[in-house]
Amino acid sequence: MADLPSVWSAPARRIRQRWQRAVRTGLSQELVLLVAVTLLMAGLIVPFPDVAPLILLVIPMVIASLVLGPRQLPWFVVFVLLTLAVTVTQQPDVTIRVALSVAVIFGLGFIILLGSFRRSRLGVAGVMGESMLVDLRDRILKQGAIPTLPAQWHAAWELRSAGGTAFAGDFVVASRADHRFEVAVVDVSGKGEEAGTRALLLSGAFGGLLGSMQPAEFLVAANAYLLRQAWEEGFATAIHLSLDLNSGRFELRSAGHPPAAFHDAGSGRWSVLSTEGPLLGLIEDAEFPAVRGLMRPGDALLLYTDGLVETRGRDIGLGIDRMLGQAERLLRGNFEDGAVRLIDALGSADDDRALLMVHRRFG
Repeated sequence: MADLPSVWSAPARRIRQRWQRAVRTGLSQELVLLVAVTLLMAGLIVPFPDVAPLILLVIPMVIASLVLGPRQLPWFVVFVLLTLAVTVTQQPDVTIRVALSVAVIFGLGFIILLGSFRRSRLGVAGVMGESMLVDLRDRILKQGAIPTLPAQWHAAWELRSAGGTAFAGDFVVASRADHRFEVAVVDVSGKGEEAGTRALLLSGAFGGLLGSMQPAEFLVAANAYLLRQAWEEGFATAIHLSLDLNSGRFELRSAGHPPAAFHDAGSGRWSVLSTEGPLLGLIEDAEFPAVRGLMRPGDALLLYTDGLVETRGRDIGLGIDRMLGQAERLLRGNFEDGAVRLIDALGSADDDRALLMVHRRFG
């Protein structure tokens, strides 16, 4: 009995070596396991057709569409369909039920093949590709994370994408260096998923530019970067706020963006801070003049995208007036969570919309 382990160790070692060679030659463990499962199912279907139906072969194909890369997936689907063809020839009777099962499996295999050909442009398996997109989405949100501000300052932003998707053409980037708070609200041409890829790229670039350049240079550099991309729909609008957290003095610069809204705590009124500047990505050597002001205790600023104030068939000026009316009604005396309340009350679900609120607290 003492020799039994040595008897079994040699075959186990050979199996392990063959497995490692298969992996090195490009056969992933997932592919080998799926082939084994497919053969096992075929081995059950042939002798027990009443217990194990042909439709069982759908299971490895669906799993393969999630875990296999685009180079391996088409070959595995072809292997499953060939296994199906051989298995059908072993059926005692080819009934209507069997024929329908074969048609369904072949149809599903064709759909998976089409999906794998489209996915080959990315070069990764389905689950991995989705995780990459989720990671990119999380990174764009992190770019807009508001840094820790002194206790007398409150800043928050909210984003709603067209159709409720996870990707949008609107984004926010923010940074803080010592006593200066820098934030930009950007609206990329398009909406929803079609603008999401451009927004992902621009959020990384603009996030790197923001805070590393002088306030007057940020939109100039962003415009030059966008021009170099040479996109067919390469324009974007943006509004940039540079705020001194000690004094409350601020500078606003706009690139074709809707004007900021300012709340004067002394008068209790909202007003529009009109800023001028061309769209990003259209004109070389563009200039972006600044509007300067002072935020005293109780004052607030709203930066937003046009999806919040512009709807089909209505002038944007009327939309801004409506937003100011809602702000006066919803934010009177309470700016905490005001961005959420205001964005939920305004805009259209058919367009991306973003809103940033900066408030200087009393005391």
